[in-house]
Amino acid sequence: MRHGQTLFNVLHKNQGVCDSPLTKQGIADAKKVHKYFHQNNIKFDYAYTSTQERAVDTLELVTDQPYQRLKGLKEWNFGLLEGENRRLNPPFNPKIGSVGDGYVQYGGDSADVVQDRMVRTLTKIMIQKNHHRVLVVGHGASTYLFLKNWVPLDELLNHIEMRNCAILKFSFDDETKKFTYLKTINVN
Repeated sequence: MRHGQTLFNVLHKNQGVCDSPLTKQGIADAKKVHKYFHQNNIKFDYAYTSTQERAVDTLELVTDQPYQRLKGLKEWNFGLLEGENRRLNPPFNPKIGSVGDGYVQYGGDSADVVQDRMVRTLTKIMIQKNHHRVLVVGHGASTYLFLKNWVPLDELLNHIEMRNCAILKFSFDDETKKFTYLKTINVN
């Protein structure tokens, strides 16, 4: 799932490796997800989160179970554009579904590097013993790039909305080591 709304989300600022606190709305939405999981008797074998505060805070509002922080789940590094208004971002290329290497010139990561990291990290989580139902709290851009690896670009761009606190449901095939996107649940 994606973390709750933050101050930088409201201000339309980039927050990749930098961080900003959850807003009152972000906290309320995370509590709605907690209630959704409880009402639907959804329990997890394991829980993981990015090391970044906004994701950790969201996970702690969503569940009280033990969890592990993983650097591999961190958000995209936007380099010198961290904390800057999103209007300064490199142009989005709809043909490739991202800005590609646009942040590299500012000292950030390429889309391919983030996508590879996310796929590797989430696969490593799922191949562990007894990891049948897993909660992972992460970030918008890095999760989008993970989705981009498994979902056709047209479907991703035109049919998947990932708001703050969105729950993205996947299945995982142990034999092929492939994820299948099932649906997005927005409780806010």
